Amino acid sequence: MSENTLIENTIKFVKKRLENAEGGHDWFHIERVLNNSRLIAEGEKANLKIVELGALLHDIADSKFHGGDETVGPKVASEFLRSQVVSEDIIDHVIKIIQNISFKGGNVDQKFTSTELDIVQDADRLDALGAIGIARAFNYGGFKGRALYDPEIEPNLNMSKEEYKASTAPTINHFYEKLLILKNRMNTETGKKIAAERHQFMELYLEQFYGEWKGKK
Repeated sequence: MSENTLIENTIKFVKKRLENAEGGHDWFHIERVLNNSRLIAEGEKANLKIVELGALLHDIADSKFHGGDETVGPKVASEFLRSQVVSEDIIDHVIKIIQNISFKGGNVDQKFTSTELDIVQDADRLDALGAIGIARAFNYGGFKGRALYDPEIEPNLNMSKEEYKASTAPTINHFYEKLLILKNRMNTETGKKIAAERHQFMELYLEQFYGEWKGKK
């Protein structure tokens, strides 16, 4: 099977699988991460096939939509890739990307590293920043029935993985618990540059948000 056919088949599979997904974790999120990954990969020495497969399959079964079960995504992805007769070493690398890509709170060490993971992780994190990152945060907060903001509830900057996954805090807290942290966690030079611009936009947004909240002109 040609590489183009494999990527086309993967796109079809992901589109079908995420047909009714929450708006921040749907096909369009995957497409943006794929495009960001390709852009970042231009400045890195990486296996583009692994980068593209990792980007396409990284959220195929996000654990937060499967009762916190982190084994579902890797299982679905590996079964699909084997159906496409992909070599085991590539499958293993893609699965490690899926297992290690996500932000799970500030105190969790990543157990695997590779250039391909660095690229896809940066691409995924870029989609949590800037205008789209803000839209995704509030969309997911609404999906979970969370408050926009509560001045009485302080952000928790020292959450364990379990606390982070179980959090029901207002969406504004998520900016401090994750989104504003990402700029300093980027891996690649391209990722760092784009993240800095999107981070600045979010800081301006928060300034405007608090001004409006307090009734200032």
